[in-house]
Amino acid sequence: MSRLLPRAIRESGHEFTFLTRDLHHYLRSAPEGTAHPLLGARNVITADTNDTEALLPEVERLHAVFGFDGAITSCDYYLPTVARIAGHLGLPGPAPEAVRDACRKDATRRVLAEAGVDGPRFAVHEEWADIARAAREIGYPLVVKPVDLCAGMYVRRVDDETQLADAYSALADFPVNARGQRRTPAVLLEELLDGPEVSVETVSHGGAVHVVGVTDKSVGGAPAFIETGHMFPAALTAGDTEAAEQTALGALKALGLVDGVVAHTEIKLTSAGPRVVEVNPRPAGNRITELVRHVTGIDLAAACVDVALGRAPGLRRTDTGLRSAAIGFLVPERTGTLDSLDGAGLRDAPGVLEVRLAEPGRQVKAAGSNNEYLGHVMAGDPEGAGARDRVEALLAEVRSGLVIR
Repeated sequence: MSRLLPRAIRESGHEFTFLTRDLHHYLRSAPEGTAHPLLGARNVITADTNDTEALLPEVERLHAVFGFDGAITSCDYYLPTVARIAGHLGLPGPAPEAVRDACRKDATRRVLAEAGVDGPRFAVHEEWADIARAAREIGYPLVVKPVDLCAGMYVRRVDDETQLADAYSALADFPVNARGQRRTPAVLLEELLDGPEVSVETVSHGGAVHVVGVTDKSVGGAPAFIETGHMFPAALTAGDTEAAEQTALGALKALGLVDGVVAHTEIKLTSAGPRVVEVNPRPAGNRITELVRHVTGIDLAAACVDVALGRAPGLRRTDTGLRSAAIGFLVPERTGTLDSLDGAGLRDAPGVLEVRLAEPGRQVKAAGSNNEYLGHVMAGDPEGAGARDRVEALLAEVRSGLVIR
């Protein structure tokens, strides 16, 4: 999204000012000879984005000079900050409290439970004795989650108290997130839900929530929950699609995310009915927005820009020639050095939309979250729901040439 949003801003005829606490991160992260798209801002300003109380008056001074029309971010960890900024400056956007609650997994659980929106049985504690007792009450197996991380980091299935202790210790050893923000020590325990997982992509404007569609998800890497692929639209029955959509709408309404937000709500279609996994008040990651665009012509990054400006988003569907699009990720299963990765000819294969593969020589580790991919393949199907099968066949070819030493 850090690359899609700048493109969407420019293509919509707008300019932007980029605030960051770590400019060197973006100088380092672009391929040699290129610049990160965020550095194409009209103004690039260094500020302590982790100190919201100090940032608000600083942004207010910048607003007096530049006259901002909206505030937006590409990073989960700054969604609450941007909502605070928008509210402070009187700019469009969802209520800061709603964004805060959606970004804290424990708060989301409490709000949804109070509103009667179905989810797993859960408990939230900080101390080991309380966590161990709550786990016994919920019953193994269960899911352990940090309340304030993203990309599936440290989310684990645990089958007994020994595994729970290991997960608890791993979280305790990770006190600061990737943006230098100190984490809360709270641990979320959840009932392990059965059934497939999907996500509902929505755009909220003017008090109305528009459903763009439902995406499916494949998961691997047990005991972690690593997203190994997606397809849009999900190959579901009409009844399951409707159930997922209505559950997502209920969650968004309960949280108050009904204006100025593009959301990605994850739902488990369990044997007991749909259950909310998470509500993310931002466009979907892992290139799901591009799957949606390839099939429907709807650009969710552009919609994110529109609603941040208080404008009606462009959600008109067009005939793109594709009926489904899917992406599959190359997930490393061992630690070492990437020796070879053969993707020759993939880009010319029928239906291929994108291919991105890591270069040999890269240090890799066995994946524990969605942050360790070695690349992806995206493909479309003009006839029906065959995009996933195409992607899986292509990834099988890539895996056959994968060598990690």
